[in-house]
Amino acid sequence: MKSMIIGRHIVADPKICHGKPTFRGTRIMVSDVLEQIEEGLTWESIIRVD
Repeated sequence: MKSMIIGRHIVADPKICHGKPTFRGTRIMVSDVLEQIEEGLTWESIIRVD
């Protein structure tokens, strides 16, 4: 599997997180962020760096 660009900010690279979709330039998986949204977290709390 080769690296694949999925939209403007999402990539799937077999060398990063086993090829699961992540945000470009990070190891933050899209599925993790979607779960946080589903749980009702606000965008501000998701992107906050502590």
